[in-house]
Amino acid sequence: MAADYDSEKKRKLDELVAKNVNPYPYTFLRTHKAQQVKDNYDSLEGKEISIAGRIMQMRSFGKLVFATIDDISGRIQVYASEADVGADEIKKFESADLGDIIGVAGKVTKTKKGEISVGIHKWEMLAKSLRTLPEKFHGLENTETRYRKRYLDLIMNPESRKIAITRSRMVSAMREYFDKQDFFEVETPILQPLYGGAAARPFITHHNALDTDLYLRIANELYLKRLIVGGLERVYEFSKDFRNEDIDSTHNPEFTQVEFYSAYWDYNDCMRFTEGILGHIVQKIHGTKKIQFRQKEISFEAPFRVVSLVGAIKEKAGEDVLSWTTDAQAVAAAKKHGIVCQIPNRAHVIDALFDKYVQPELVQPTFLIDFPGFMCPLAKKKRGDERLAERFELFIGGGECGNSYSEINDPVFQRQKLEEQARELAGGDAEAMPLDEDFLEAMEYGMPPTGGMGIGIDRMAIILTDSPSIKEVILFPSMRPLESDSKSAEKAVPKAVAQQRKKEEEKDKGKGDGKEKDKQNANAPEKSTAKSEDANLKKPKAVGFAEDLDEMPSI
Repeated sequence: MAADYDSEKKRKLDELVAKNVNPYPYTFLRTHKAQQVKDNYDSLEGKEISIAGRIMQMRSFGKLVFATIDDISGRIQVYASEADVGADEIKKFESADLGDIIGVAGKVTKTKKGEISVGIHKWEMLAKSLRTLPEKFHGLENTETRYRKRYLDLIMNPESRKIAITRSRMVSAMREYFDKQDFFEVETPILQPLYGGAAARPFITHHNALDTDLYLRIANELYLKRLIVGGLERVYEFSKDFRNEDIDSTHNPEFTQVEFYSAYWDYNDCMRFTEGILGHIVQKIHGTKKIQFRQKEISFEAPFRVVSLVGAIKEKAGEDVLSWTTDAQAVAAAKKHGIVCQIPNRAHVIDALFDKYVQPELVQPTFLIDFPGFMCPLAKKKRGDERLAERFELFIGGGECGNSYSEINDPVFQRQKLEEQARELAGGDAEAMPLDEDFLEAMEYGMPPTGGMGIGIDRMAIILTDSPSIKEVILFPSMRPLESDSKSAEKAVPKAVAQQRKKEEEKDKGKGDGKEKDKQNANAPEKSTAKSEDANLKKPKAVGFAEDLDEMPSI
């Protein structure tokens, strides 16, 4: 299929090539960015500089041609005058199109209207564009197109570029804080023989060389704890995780979180650390610890508020959740409140009551504590009330942004908790965790008292950029494939590759039930299918760390 070029742009490209002009040169020596010129005008006035960027506007007045070029720092005006460059160069400059990327050398000056500009004495084409940009005055406004074609969104909407830069700076500020606190950054497997560390449906893939099924990780928790066992006393990882679940304004199947663990800490230490790291990144990015989020002022000044989960539900909904001894009691209580849970057990009913009555009020940074122990298979019992677990979730702006435990380090008790999860998995809860014998074996060698936490990077980026959706802060969010995309993919994949895949599928089918491959655990869930983007089903809360998070409502 022929490329869908703009015919006039393609004609101009052919003309340049015919004149032995390379429209795609190898390099360009740029001395300044647009904003640097503006910020340092007094010292740069009259001096020769070179800048580069994409042409976003052009205006011709015969012997004088103006253009606005855009780079990572912003936009600046350049102009070519016949008196300076001659008639031939003016004609060549006029032939440039919106969207072309050019390099300019000239003197810094101001126009009669006082606009800081660069007067061109030399320019060159750096990348001839072959497609027409969206209409210039309104940018790219179609939301779905913005997400599918993020490169156009970044070209046309400076705000989208600012969001991407802010997210990057947030991650850099976090790394800076971790490193100063003697944490080591590590990497753990994305392809895992057994998933764990959260309540979620995994994606499943197949490793041809090993002839075994593997899972894309849903969390990195159990691997980081193995490292604590091994003597790396403070570790963190920015983890790309994958969960085969809903897509909505706060959930994406592929997401990022940072998990960190410190030996000899508990969840109280994690609270203090969280106050410190969040205050640091907010101050670093915004120059203050108070920001606006959805028309509310959010303060990241320590200490953060602390709220009891069971206490708040009892106060707001009138339910004593610790008095429930069976799932039937919980379901009956939910019915009184008009709540129907997909998975009818105590944990999911508590989640639903919390979502309805408590969560919307957690606007300021809040540590939610006092979770019933049966909701926390990886957290220690609470000192003073063993019905509860030493766990907190971090809420900001009405949405969950993190999750922390005083980690279980008793291998016998941990086995009991994971065996409970395995029974729930066998009983039909596809989001329960399978039993990981290798993790338990590691713990049996001895794990020191440990505090751990996960913070949702996408969620924090939403808050720090005051964005309405997770798709604004993920550069390439998951989208339902268009029919044209599917056809393009079919054409792009070589026929030989497709035939090889078919042979592998037939080989697997021929093995029969008696030769079914071992999937590490008899209770491992079958491969699940991702729900549609339009699905509005409630997703249960994590038993692991951040990102099995409730929706972040308007406040």
